Amino acid sequence: MHSATIRSVAFTTDPLYVTTVLLLLVALAEWLSPRRYFRYLGSALIVIIAAAILANLRLIPSSSDAPPLYDGIFNYIAPLAIFFLLLDVRLRDLRKAGAAMLLIFVLGAAATMAGSLVGYYLIAPQNHGIPNAHAVAGMFTGTYIGGSVNLNTIALQYGVTKEGTLFAALNAADNIVTTIWIVATLLLPRLLQRWFPRELPETVAVAAGAVAEPLEAKADARVFDLALLLALGTGSLFIAHSISHFVPAIPFVLILTTVALALAQAPPVQRLHGARTLGYLTVLVFLAVVGAYCDIGALIANGSIALLLLAWVTIIIAVHGVLLFVISGLMKQDWAIVAVASNANIGGATTAGVLATAIGRDELRLPGILAGSLGTALGTYAGVLVAELLR
Repeated sequence: MHSATIRSVAFTTDPLYVTTVLLLLVALAEWLSPRRYFRYLGSALIVIIAAAILANLRLIPSSSDAPPLYDGIFNYIAPLAIFFLLLDVRLRDLRKAGAAMLLIFVLGAAATMAGSLVGYYLIAPQNHGIPNAHAVAGMFTGTYIGGSVNLNTIALQYGVTKEGTLFAALNAADNIVTTIWIVATLLLPRLLQRWFPRELPETVAVAAGAVAEPLEAKADARVFDLALLLALGTGSLFIAHSISHFVPAIPFVLILTTVALALAQAPPVQRLHGARTLGYLTVLVFLAVVGAYCDIGALIANGSIALLLLAWVTIIIAVHGVLLFVISGLMKQDWAIVAVASNANIGGATTAGVLATAIGRDELRLPGILAGSLGTALGTYAGVLVAELLR
């Protein structure tokens, strides 16, 4: 009789445990957000902060020990959130905010490139033990124009993935500063609207400084509605993944957006109840994982290199934020559009769509997603350009 060897795994990495905690954080955020001292933070901000605290206390996994569950949330739950929320979108939304979003997004991309160059010359990473510093500048440029897909693409192009310590450190710095900037863009529209008010569209029901109504279904969702919505969502993901596999030049999120928009215009789909609630739930789960990726321990573990990279990334984001918000402010642009466009740069299409929902500006969802998709398509080119300029 052979003795069975049981491999013990820390319960904090068990997918059932992690899923339970993430859902409890969502419930906690929803419970706290209407209350006196939390009502101006909102559910999205609360869930990010709470998950970041638990991750750094090692009560849930962070970016340094990310479980497959997190990949599943990024690859499936986040796109499903976008799909469900887009079912509420009408094509007139793009006409209302599309041009302004595109203009500010392009400005944000230029500000990111400027920040990468300023950081490179101020930090002089090539003189402080950072190999392939020009490539790292390109990676940061790419990721802050359209999301982390660009960072990984440029890393592969220049062989940075083979530099294990460097790659881990720059990912830690990227995750931390990205999370902080997402939090900032959740807060800035409300604060700037109070200090430098802009005329808001009539469709925006929430006055500046007020608290957005929670996103709930318009009526009780039947099992039929939920089953059909989930089937439409998973089926659309399957179609988008399949097309993207055979035609890699077309970004996955653009295909998913197109399918969702086509369905959203169909009256039978418009009559289904529960899409907003499903969308908001999946958004908050995704944001909880974003918070969990804010891993202070991983940054410290990689020592001086990580701190140098953190300083560099902070300079990039600071230059991006100051240039974008100051120039947009002088142009009298809607602060919410500026925040969503910035999020499309720094976080990509998914976080841009999520932010629009989180700040109560549903009409900016589609323009933000499309701007982020443009960044995904162009960010790699911009990153390679910066890397080659600095080579």
